[in-house]
Amino acid sequence: MRTGEYMTSKPTAIGPRDRLDAAKALMTAERFRRLPVVEDGRVIGILTEGDIRAHSGYLKTTLVDAAMVSDPLTVSSSTPLEEVATLMLNRQIGGLPVVDDGKLVGIITISDMLRAFLDLTRHQKATGRPSAA
Repeated sequence: MRTGEYMTSKPTAIGPRDRLDAAKALMTAERFRRLPVVEDGRVIGILTEGDIRAHSGYLKTTLVDAAMVSDPLTVSSSTPLEEVATLMLNRQIGGLPVVDDGKLVGIITISDMLRAFLDLTRHQKATGRPSAA
């Protein structure tokens, strides 16, 4: 099982020069907990709900690049889900940008990982044997 099978393709992203109030509005409207920060097509950061909360009271005057985590850990669409799960657990990360050839192609979250787990267990129940993934 590979990341590309379960990631959210074409994720919504934000720019580093956008303000936190715009990021918060977007995250609230779309029900996201994190946004990749992209500049010139490259992922340069990730902004989470916690990053925004840390700047509460200054959302209209604070730029995304002042609050984001720079140079975030990323995975590729071909990364095995087992490796993604290990990274998420060991580093306590709720989601990772998926980058292929230097470009953002998706995001993989804990919810996506749970969906993969359910698919695997359903397959095992249906066939009586483990998946060949």
